[in-house]
Amino acid sequence: MNATELQDYLQVIIENRLHQAVMLWGKPGIGKSSIVRSLCEQNTLQFIDVRLSQLMPSDLRGIPVPDQKMTHWYPPAFLPQQGEGILFMDEINMAPPALQGVAQQLVLDRQVGDYRLPDGWLVWAAGNRSTDRAAVYDMPAPLANRFIHLTLNESVNDFRAYALSTGLHPDVIGFVSFRSDLLHKMHPTNPAWPSPRSWEMAARLHQIGLSIESAVGDACALEFHAFCRLQHDLPDMEAILKGTSTAEFPQEPSLRYALICHLISRSEKSQQAVHCFEWLITQASSEWIQMFVSELVPVLKQRKQYSAFTKNIIGNEKARQYLTLFAGLMMELE
Repeated sequence: MNATELQDYLQVIIENRLHQAVMLWGKPGIGKSSIVRSLCEQNTLQFIDVRLSQLMPSDLRGIPVPDQKMTHWYPPAFLPQQGEGILFMDEINMAPPALQGVAQQLVLDRQVGDYRLPDGWLVWAAGNRSTDRAAVYDMPAPLANRFIHLTLNESVNDFRAYALSTGLHPDVIGFVSFRSDLLHKMHPTNPAWPSPRSWEMAARLHQIGLSIESAVGDACALEFHAFCRLQHDLPDMEAILKGTSTAEFPQEPSLRYALICHLISRSEKSQQAVHCFEWLITQASSEWIQMFVSELVPVLKQRKQYSAFTKNIIGNEKARQYLTLFAGLMMELE
């Protein structure tokens, strides 16, 4: 599944409060925990992230305390006592077998020791695969059989949509769009390598003028800096945003990706987006206009500029004629 498909699937589980444990598999750094955290925010649920690899069995089961010749287990404070949310056991297969055995009771019976998970809580987990060079233990078959198993795959389209919605630097978005093979590329010896997570870190470094080698590695950073040096060949974006540009659409593919991402990021107002659209339909081919519109729509919705944008587009004769020819774009705007 890509990120969008996974979010939709998990949303149905949340809406139906399905008390079925979920196991998310995927490469390191592609956003498994971020997706779960985002779903909790969208659904006003509490989110508790438990890193089992950092615990001992007694940390999860609780401390034994004698009481009238019987032993009771005092549960840890991080386990929920009320409310609704998702108890997320990250890195579950990095935990040693003894701890996975304790977690199995929580996954299967929703209780461990004297503790019982409140009805409003769901138990989900995540882990990396041994094929991803992660230091993991084999998950015991009885534990694995308690989960619904879902696999998250990296997607440059999902990364671009996420990056635009969160305001990551357009240079990074444009580069990853152009070099999609570098969205996730593990390195056998270098601890710094590109992934959706490290590209987000790289965007923050680039934003404040620092080099990004420490986040994505030397080779990847060299290509990124070469990409950035081409920025002086871009058309005047301020003129495009103001609707006064007569410049031609760039021929170099890397510049095209960079320009589209910059225009989306800088279209703060609906009229700026309209001017960008008007310029593109006279200068660019349909696939680039399609990319612009499909990525622009969720950003404008987030900025509360979407209604004004569609109103202006529908009232623009040139734009309306173009949309009539390309029904796919009209569907994006519906």
